[in-house]
Amino acid sequence: MPLHVDIQMNSFPILGTFTISRGSKTTAEVVTCTIVADGWAGHGECVPYRRYGESLESVVAEIEAIRGSIETGLSRSDLLEAMKPGAARNAVDCALWDLEAKRTGMSVASRLGITDPKPLTTAYTISMGEPEAMASQAREHAHRPLLKVKVGTGDDESRIRAVRSAAPDAMIILDANEGWPEDVLVHHLQIAAEAGVALVEQPLPAGRDAMLGEIKRPILVCADESVHQTGDLAALRDRYDAINIKLDKSGGLTEALVMKKEAQRLGFQVMVGCMVGTSLAMAPAVLLAQDAEFVDLDGPLLLARDRDPGLRYEASLVFPPTTALWG
Repeated sequence: MPLHVDIQMNSFPILGTFTISRGSKTTAEVVTCTIVADGWAGHGECVPYRRYGESLESVVAEIEAIRGSIETGLSRSDLLEAMKPGAARNAVDCALWDLEAKRTGMSVASRLGITDPKPLTTAYTISMGEPEAMASQAREHAHRPLLKVKVGTGDDESRIRAVRSAAPDAMIILDANEGWPEDVLVHHLQIAAEAGVALVEQPLPAGRDAMLGEIKRPILVCADESVHQTGDLAALRDRYDAINIKLDKSGGLTEALVMKKEAQRLGFQVMVGCMVGTSLAMAPAVLLAQDAEFVDLDGPLLLARDRDPGLRYEASLVFPPTTALWG
């Protein structure tokens, strides 16, 4: 029986406003790919990222361009060659994983050799703002064991100190989203170390991060925008201690699994992260993150409305997906 591909653009409201160094948004705009065969439907979600030139329309166009190949039985391995890494390939790849699980009756976790997937502690994101506002957010969520704090200006010392004071017991990750100028890098890393920050994500712009290999790093530094796929890893060993794998960057779970294995072989610590999306986007990432050092899969916690059914969250614990959702 031939396959059928359905593509939809969906919008989910965010609780309040989500702000990083590059801007703010109030909705999560996603593309949902559904592949139907033999009465079964596999689903995948992606979040187009303007930082990489993606939009809802461009992602839909990428999937439409390969619709014929998908509907005639394109495999996931062939997909790696047929589409470039990015959001569009992620939606198709995850839909194929889900469809395979439903058609065979074997869960994705089982196919990956995960016999008993565990709930994971996810970071909770504190949006960027003035120090007092960020401290207020951190105080509200100070009971959470792991906070991810958005920074990314030339003067983040007050933000770092304010958040640490408001959440003295939480583990903190800073995410600068390429926003630190070189002339404050060493100072900000030192302030972060003094505040007991566990890790800093992408302090310098991708492609202009060589300075990280020339300084003594007092805490772990994690690549995000600098790393998309497996082939990027080897060149980053002198400047990063960890990498952030996001399915929307790697172009799906298939490539992300290879990427994680190679990153571990090279000695990187692994974070599994996300864009602001729904539980459908997080579900495959929860399985990918089962042995990751850092987990940042709080997308649905930032939404005013999630998919139904969605992932189960209890405080900062995110539980593996049920087959009713994905996989």
